[in-house]
Amino acid sequence: MDYVYDTQLLIEGKNLNDSKIIEYINGNIEGDCLLVVGDDELIKIHFHTNTPWKVLEYCASLGEVYDVVIENMVRQANGLQG
Repeated sequence: MDYVYDTQLLIEGKNLNDSKIIEYINGNIEGDCLLVVGDDELIKIHFHTNTPWKVLEYCASLGEVYDVVIENMVRQANGLQG
């Protein structure tokens, strides 16, 4: 497993742009399985990465971040709580 943390969150804001978010994350934060879904006021992010704090920092610059879930997929694969 290349990326340990399954990072999920919601961003609430104004004039959010899913294409720009995808472009920024893909260009600046190493990871995979990126999913960005929503509209110009609410976006859900799902991303596998080793640096979830970078995702949080970027998303917080766009609007209010909430419902944050960061799970350790290695622990989950070993039958432990993520």
